[in-house]
Amino acid sequence: MKYVLIPLLPFAAFLIIGLCGHWIRERAHWIAVTAVFGSLLLSVSAFIDVAQGEPITMTLYSWISSGTFKVDIGFYIDRLTVAMLLLVTIVSGLVHIYTIGYMHGESGYPRFFAYIALFTFSMLMLVMADNFLQLYVFWEAVGLCSYLLIGHWYDRKSANDAATKAFVVNRVGDFGFGLGVMLIFAIFGTLQYQEVFAGAASQAALTLNVGGHWQVGVLTMICLLLFAGAVGKSAQFPLHVWLPDAMEGPTPISALIHAATMVTAGVFMVARLAPLYNLSPAAMDVVAVTGGFTAIFAATIAITQNDIKRVVAYSTVSQLGYMMMACGLGVYTAGMYHLLTHGAFKALLFLGCGSVIIALHHEQDIRRMGGLKDKLPITYWTFVIGSIALAGIPLTSGFFSKDEILIGAWTAGTLGKTLAVVGLMTAFLTAFYSARLVFVAFWGPSRVDPKHAQHIHEPSPTMTVPLMILAALAIITGYVGIPEFLASVLPGPSGPAETHHGSPEAMAIMVIASLAGIGGIAAAYMIYVGSPGLSKRLAAQWPSAYGLSLNKWYMDELYDAWIVKPTTEAADILWRGVDVAVIDAAVNGVARVVTFWSGMLRLLQSGQVQHYALAMALGAVAILGVYVLF
Repeated sequence: MKYVLIPLLPFAAFLIIGLCGHWIRERAHWIAVTAVFGSLLLSVSAFIDVAQGEPITMTLYSWISSGTFKVDIGFYIDRLTVAMLLLVTIVSGLVHIYTIGYMHGESGYPRFFAYIALFTFSMLMLVMADNFLQLYVFWEAVGLCSYLLIGHWYDRKSANDAATKAFVVNRVGDFGFGLGVMLIFAIFGTLQYQEVFAGAASQAALTLNVGGHWQVGVLTMICLLLFAGAVGKSAQFPLHVWLPDAMEGPTPISALIHAATMVTAGVFMVARLAPLYNLSPAAMDVVAVTGGFTAIFAATIAITQNDIKRVVAYSTVSQLGYMMMACGLGVYTAGMYHLLTHGAFKALLFLGCGSVIIALHHEQDIRRMGGLKDKLPITYWTFVIGSIALAGIPLTSGFFSKDEILIGAWTAGTLGKTLAVVGLMTAFLTAFYSARLVFVAFWGPSRVDPKHAQHIHEPSPTMTVPLMILAALAIITGYVGIPEFLASVLPGPSGPAETHHGSPEAMAIMVIASLAGIGGIAAAYMIYVGSPGLSKRLAAQWPSAYGLSLNKWYMDELYDAWIVKPTTEAADILWRGVDVAVIDAAVNGVARVVTFWSGMLRLLQSGQVQHYALAMALGAVAILGVYVLF
């Protein structure tokens, strides 16, 4: 029964704060923080139970029962599940504490805590689900929470636009996800994970006719449809455009939802459904190529962005691509390992951004920062730890998990070797923009607005303590044996994932990856510290390349020109041609006819008795005439 409380405690906090927030006000955090740390303790208990025994299955109650369609609300808790439970509850708990300081005095304080409690509940239910419908329902629930939290400052048009964009873009991917769930039931007659996995091999040869010309494997179709949802939720190309704009929400939400938990749901889903994906090499290739392209594509954008949160946001898109690439190549353990380590150091970087933003009175442009390392020492050193972990510098957690992916990719065939090279190029770019962020924001002369420069100081302990804990986790998570813990539940293409760590090839890749990281930092130092002004000269020398990166390869403009404007124009045509010209005209036409005839009939109602007598006489004559004639 204790496992039921893991998601129910945050849900209870949501109900209490949501219903009584008007009276609770500034004390809302006591309820939310207590609930999430209760879930954390229970998650630790579940971790111990699963580590010492078999997976835990629970059926809470029968949800839907109609003919052969039967779905229960239940839990499937194995090693993959408990790893995600610990990630969600630890990061969520630290973000809750950080929020106390960050959102202090803000309007909507209790509403904010109610929403993050609801998100935590939804994410926990998602990772604990034992069937596809429960997964889908809470997949949508975390999307709803993301919409609510991005638009928390609803009086800002930019926040409203970003929330709407995130919601709409995710609906594109989730439409495919929903079709995939329907197809699973149509083929297997059940939505339970274990029953579908058990019957998957027997359906591997089944094909569907697509477009009247192509025969596509049914498992390939299912995997691609489900992956469409992952492309949206985990911000993979081409549905990545919502995530950077989501930075309009409060920084704690950037750390919780858009770095460490919700956006990893797509990677978790692919890893959870490894028994299906391993039976579809075509779908695996699509996942791997999409992830690899997203990784380097987003990294090329991050190197020129000037908004401190957008740099980290594009870094998140890139690292999610890394994880997805690993899963597509069958090295699920490496992908999930990087997901867990990334959750620590990326949450740290986002919260570090929040500390800088608060200290500078909500300034986010790194060109108006500089010289902060002495004034914000805790923020600076924790930010440096997060940055070197992101860059994959040796002895950090990012070094171990990144190398797991690169070595696994290199040993996964021709496609894997190609993507490993892409991964190494991405590693160089990652180190470059991570170091650039540190050097421009914290080093050099101060470019801070003079009226704020004298008031810069570290935030309250509720904000700095989570930074220090996450900084420690950014190192420690590389040494706690995560791959070994997950290997038994995350198979490779033909058995447990193996990355051949002792081979000369593996050692060479580790050395090259480390050199790429160090080289990226050295290049950033040379451009932004060693030769001030060099970055501007390089931008002037290659204006086209710089413009492409700075303008995010014009993806938003392309979508606006090819999708948004044609859609709004088509809607306008339909409105004018159908709503106004047909529907409104018909309705208004009926009203006009009724009005006209009522006006004509009104003329007969003169109120004079002699007129009525004359009408009766004429009527009698007419009736008599008709009777005589016919």
